[in-house]
Amino acid sequence: MCGIVGYIGTQPASHILLEGLRQLEYRGYDSAGIATLWDHQLQIVRAEGKLHNLQAALQNHDSPAHLGIGHTRWATHGKPEVRNAHPHKDMSGLVAVVQNGIVENYRELREALQAEGIEFVSDTDTEVIPNLVARHFRQLAAAGSAPDSRLLEAVRLAVQELEGAYAIAVLCVDAPDEIVVARQQAPLVIGFGQGEFFCASDTPAIINHTRAVVTLENGEMARLTPLGVEIFNFQGDRLRKQPRLLSGTSLLAEKQGFRHYMLKEIYDQPGVVRSWLSTHLNDNWRADAADEPAQVAPYPHAQTPVILNLPDELLNDLEQVQILACGTSWHASLVGRYLLETLAGVPTQVYYASEFRYAPSPLVRNTLTIGVTQSGETADTLAALEKEGERRSGLGPEFAPRLLGITNRSESTLAHVVPHILDIQAGIEVGVAATKTFLGQVLAFYGLAIDLAYRRSSQSHEKLEALIAGLKRIPDQIEQLLREQDGAIESLAHQFTETQDFIFMGRGINFPIALEGALKLKEISYIHAEGYPAGEMKHGPIALLDSKVPVVAIAVPGSVYDKVLSNAQEAKARDARMIGVIPDGPDANMFDHYLWVPIVDELLSPLLTVVPLQLLSYHIAALRGLDVDQPRNLAKSVTVE
Repeated sequence: MCGIVGYIGTQPASHILLEGLRQLEYRGYDSAGIATLWDHQLQIVRAEGKLHNLQAALQNHDSPAHLGIGHTRWATHGKPEVRNAHPHKDMSGLVAVVQNGIVENYRELREALQAEGIEFVSDTDTEVIPNLVARHFRQLAAAGSAPDSRLLEAVRLAVQELEGAYAIAVLCVDAPDEIVVARQQAPLVIGFGQGEFFCASDTPAIINHTRAVVTLENGEMARLTPLGVEIFNFQGDRLRKQPRLLSGTSLLAEKQGFRHYMLKEIYDQPGVVRSWLSTHLNDNWRADAADEPAQVAPYPHAQTPVILNLPDELLNDLEQVQILACGTSWHASLVGRYLLETLAGVPTQVYYASEFRYAPSPLVRNTLTIGVTQSGETADTLAALEKEGERRSGLGPEFAPRLLGITNRSESTLAHVVPHILDIQAGIEVGVAATKTFLGQVLAFYGLAIDLAYRRSSQSHEKLEALIAGLKRIPDQIEQLLREQDGAIESLAHQFTETQDFIFMGRGINFPIALEGALKLKEISYIHAEGYPAGEMKHGPIALLDSKVPVVAIAVPGSVYDKVLSNAQEAKARDARMIGVIPDGPDANMFDHYLWVPIVDELLSPLLTVVPLQLLSYHIAALRGLDVDQPRNLAKSVTVE
């Protein structure tokens, strides 16, 4: 989950590397460092903690070097200390390396290198890489290999010895005009500027300098020099790849006057919904437009209420949907399951991707498998999708893999693992705790459920039209909620800055929102919080309740409304301090505090009920003086297992 960046060109490298790392800090911020190469000397500056510490350290190391590599770390092997910070070099100081990922066989490699007399100074898995590269480099030099290909070949030989998921960038004192990079199961892009070239874990690091990029695939490596970029596979074969232009959604995000990115991204959500509606709703569709059977393949856009641009063979005749996800994406998938089963009548299961990859479900015919990952780089989700594709291949058409991805990054690794993508197009989300991307993922499931309901004739056209009409009102309703509730929620948050435990509960389609509300509070305030199905409280968790444990109950009119109110009364009888997420009305008076939401169709309520919970978590964390955008121990893109 670390971020790497590299630069070679005509400008001083340190400033470009530092700014690139600033845009990658969401990937990890336990430590940071850069290595530059000048006058046949490696200059490495590292600092523990966030990037401003590295910036301060660099003030005493002004280097004119025009090439270098940088790294911002999310600690896996070794504590977040300076000695474990990247870049790492070999024992002799010949080679420097930055890495994103994990070398799974580093222990064996480390022991073999130690037997050769190599001494290690860090606890990381990464330190074996520069020592391997340096060993191969010296062997190639002794054999008289061509100097201009020596580093490339040394890296190529080194990666043959590595097992795991990684992306690396390498500098070498004896190859002073090149950077060599390699990718295996971790993201890496190369940027093409005017007489300068870049590499990075993600495009925000280089978007200020170029929009022309090439994404390396697994098993590919590249050599960057002042004259250009050469790309090879791990077998040493030269590859021809054409750069592509980044879309507008790849642009950098700004706070726009908000105190934190997270708050700004909460306020982005009406725009996210409007963008989704304008992109995917078919304005030409009406419930009374036609009475012909809905299940027509292929069917013209005039006959479908949503336009997802997915092929009929992916969605027709489904017997099951299985969804693979982690974290917040898993919560969005639980909402998706409810929608797919309620609207489309398709049996749906949601799996933790990390569990599914080692214990997959039995094979069922005509199964759609959906991977949900906001970054498109989540290692467990990608591996689970690949496993599902492999085990279904060659079993005949009824068991053939049908793979779909839902992501905020259409250019990510996910797009190379699955053939079809639903891009939520929520824009860059800087805050580590997902807000607008959660809403975007849920919207994707609304679209998919409506489309399948129409195809399968599982809902009347009038029901679908009413649902779509409700969706069109959601942006204004979120804006009203933000306008009328943000200040009140901030005032309420003052009462919980010293709270140690929180309980969230909901039923039906809002049970996942209880889970998401609890996760948000945990992530950014470090308060212990749990989400439960409201009906399960009396089966054990109610033992936790007393006057010191607030309970947030999500209660919106619908099929389980009265049940949730009864469960809330049970909690209140145990002296719990009750907070209701509920519309105005007499029932709100049973709560000690309530977070108002507009009245909507129960099926649409998650799009609203999640917003006050996001605000509550944000304001509690901000009042506690915590770093809301970069909470401890977390990273935005989880690219390790």
